[in-house]
Amino acid sequence: MTICIRPHDVGLASADELGKAINELGFTGVQLAIAKAIKNQNGNPDTLTEDVCKEIREGFEKNNVKIPVLGAYFNPVHSDKTKVNAGQAKFIDHLKKASLLGAKFVASETGSYNDEPWTYNPKNQTEEAFQEVKKVFTPIAKAAKEAGSYASIEGAWHHCIYCPKQMKRLLDELNVAEIGGGHVFSTVDIFNYLYIGNYEQRFEILDEALELLDEKIACFHIKDFSVINGKLVEVALGKGIMGWDKMIRKIRAKIADPIFVFEGVPEKEKSLEYFKSIING
Repeated sequence: MTICIRPHDVGLASADELGKAINELGFTGVQLAIAKAIKNQNGNPDTLTEDVCKEIREGFEKNNVKIPVLGAYFNPVHSDKTKVNAGQAKFIDHLKKASLLGAKFVASETGSYNDEPWTYNPKNQTEEAFQEVKKVFTPIAKAAKEAGSYASIEGAWHHCIYCPKQMKRLLDELNVAEIGGGHVFSTVDIFNYLYIGNYEQRFEILDEALELLDEKIACFHIKDFSVINGKLVEVALGKGIMGWDKMIRKIRAKIADPIFVFEGVPEKEKSLEYFKSIING
């Protein structure tokens, strides 16, 4: 089991400085978005050289922090196709260089027809959206297979892949031998699959994700929430209604060695203390 955090939730600094801070907080790994976390690095193919990868990896590893997941998030259905092409190229380059960074997975979400921010649009939940996402991720899946690394796709109710069933379909279609050959996984973020109309079914949604995605789950994003004025609002772990004690039992019964990622979690130290208490309880 690895408990990770996004380094850019800690700050913008060198890998060594971030690794030290993350180790002191008590985390053992990171989901690293290079451009957001590493000072003076944009993570683009022309600047992410072998030497840069080595420096980043060593900076974290010397502080006993692993990099199991790289973040290369982009909107695959953005109306500006130059942005889509750039995001796709960056993702593929990350797949090719993942081993240099000690990473197994490279992750993205599936975006929205609203461009920015990636909020709900009725067109997101259409067959056209599914096919567009599949088209954009097909060369990514092929690149993952060729590089011997793994793509991880994250669903969200307000994005184009909006439920575990749709994610299962996408993975099945991308993992056929002639495309990804089993190199496409999913990031499961239960909070992202929720909205005001279904949050009371969150345990059933987790059960569905565990059953359908099973061995193709790369990692779990960890968040808690409360319902305030009719909206789902993120709060520190243990201060909301997610029910992580029950969810952790379900996850550990199904996944032998899960990777957990704190994503924008408030009160990091107290949240980690709470999370470790239920992990070890």
